[in-house]
Amino acid sequence: MSSQTPQQDTDDTQPSAPLPLPAPPTEEEKKQILDLSNPEGSTVRLDSLGPMVVNVDGTLSRISNWDGMTEIEQKNTLRVLGKRNSQRLEALKAREAEEETKKDEL
Repeated sequence: MSSQTPQQDTDDTQPSAPLPLPAPPTEEEKKQILDLSNPEGSTVRLDSLGPMVVNVDGTLSRISNWDGMTEIEQKNTLRVLGKRNSQRLEALKAREAEEETKKDEL
C-alpha cells in the first residue's frame, strides 16, 4: 500500500536566486549617459537629443527622431531650424516689448 502525499511547491518558501548584473552599456548608450559630476564647470552637452526647437508660444521642445536622422538630414534640419528659431525669438521679443509699452501707458 503506497500512499502518495502531495508535494508542496518549495519555490514559495525558498528565496529566489539574485538577478544577474545588467550588461555594460553599448557605445550608443554611452553617448546618452549624462555625467554632471564635473567640478570644474557646469557645461553639459546633450547632442544626442538634438537641437532645441522654439515653438510659436515660446515653449521649447526637441526633435523626437533626431538620432534616427542621417547626417545630411541633421545638417538640413539645423539650417532650417536655426532660421525659424531666430524668427520666432524675434517675434516673441517684439510681442513682449509691445506688451511692456502697453503696460507703461496704463
